[in-house]
Order: sequence, then C-alpha cells, then structure tokens
Amino acid sequence: MTERSWTWQEQAACRRKSNDLFYGPEGEKPLQRESRESRAVEICAECPVREACLTHALSVPEAYGVWGGTTESARLALRRRRASAA
Repeated sequence: MTERSWTWQEQAACRRKSNDLFYGPEGEKPLQRESRESRAVEICAECPVREACLTHALSVPEAYGVWGGTTESARLALRRRRASAA
C-alpha cells in the first residue's frame, strides 16, 4: 500500500483559516450553512491546490465539510453521477 502524499495541504488557501468555516456546527440552520459554505467555497476558488483537494475528497470519500470547492451535497451528487456513468 502506498502512502498518500499530503504535501499539497501545505499550500492550501484554507490552511490558516478557521475550521469552523469549512465544517458547520451540529444543528446549523440552513441559511447559516449556505452563507458559511459560500464563504468557504470562495476561499477554495482562489486555492492553488483545489484540484488535489477535490481529488482527495472524492477518493476517500470525505463526507463532511467543504473540500476542493465542493460542499457535502455537491460531492455526493458528483459521486452518484460518476457511479451511474460507470
């Protein structure tokens, strides 16, 4: 088994941001969630390692949080589309 490389995370735009922006609290209201996720996705849009992050999130798969500019629901939809295309 090969060891995964995490060096891409050192260059991530989110590295010095609060995790609270990328992972919502339990019981978060829908409008608060939408606002928080929108801010997180904006940070991801400028990230130099967004593609590596998204690849990681889809391969693990990461079920929670914003990864590679995608929300939990966006990744779930992407995985479903890929599965039905395969």
